[in-house]
Amino acid sequence: MYDTTTATPATPTVAVRPVALPAPGRGQDLHVRVTAPTAGRDLPVVLFSHGATLTMDDYAPLADFWASHGFVVVQPTHLDALGLPPDDPRTPHIWRIRTDDLTCVLDHLGTIEAEVPGLAGRVDHDRVAVAGHSWGAQTASTLVGARVIDADGTPGESMADPRVSAAVLLCLPGTGGADLSALAAEYFPFMSPDFAGLKTPSLVVAGDRDQSPLTVRGPDWFTDGYRLSPGATDLLTLFGAEHGLGGIQGSHDTRTTDESPERVALVQRATLAYLRTALGLDDAWPTARRALTAAGEPLGRVDSK
Repeated sequence: MYDTTTATPATPTVAVRPVALPAPGRGQDLHVRVTAPTAGRDLPVVLFSHGATLTMDDYAPLADFWASHGFVVVQPTHLDALGLPPDDPRTPHIWRIRTDDLTCVLDHLGTIEAEVPGLAGRVDHDRVAVAGHSWGAQTASTLVGARVIDADGTPGESMADPRVSAAVLLCLPGTGGADLSALAAEYFPFMSPDFAGLKTPSLVVAGDRDQSPLTVRGPDWFTDGYRLSPGATDLLTLFGAEHGLGGIQGSHDTRTTDESPERVALVQRATLAYLRTALGLDDAWPTARRALTAAGEPLGRVDSK
């Protein structure tokens, strides 16, 4: 089995929520949860975008783990989690507002530092990654260059942000058009990405049993971002994993159908290793990748370009 040990020791963390950030034009302030280690300096940042119906209080298995190993994790609650009615004028633009939420966090990192006791002066603003799960992975991907294809079939404007240096994309939705189910075509037409502009180094994580009602294809739909983007350098495929990847959403979400602490531990350690290497901290990812490849009974496999 894959050795999930890590070279960086765990440290105590502190979580503060909600931190309110001004967001003109959004209709209300953006609320975020911040989880950070209580010790250390030059701390890199991970912005995390949640999936549908979830909030900033979910994904504790990832947020707490990353923070305990030296990252400041910022989790916004997107507007769709607040129950926008279909006739709200913001509803048709919700995917774009999600990306704006992440940009808003980047614009207000100083405010976040000031609101978390003991954090001021300890954040490395030059080492920032974005991550997300499911719809949140699509949101995160737009911050590193993926575009949404317009109704006329052409890629829309880029919302990429040069302040982001890496991405972890968990269960990233694949291509749209004929690959979408009738359900997705009606309610999520913006799930029609163009990955050609996704050039920022990214890790895609997918489950080989993740059969989504959003697509007429199989679990391979969630690997499109790896196959079609120049920046997605690595693909971690988890064997036996469904959409919850073993339960990364945490105990607040009861929809996990493939609960597996071992699988969650693999996601924790592999993503931490990737983030550390992609942000220039050390060579943890090549070591983790070799260990996974050499495992006698692996929980998954890594493909790399």
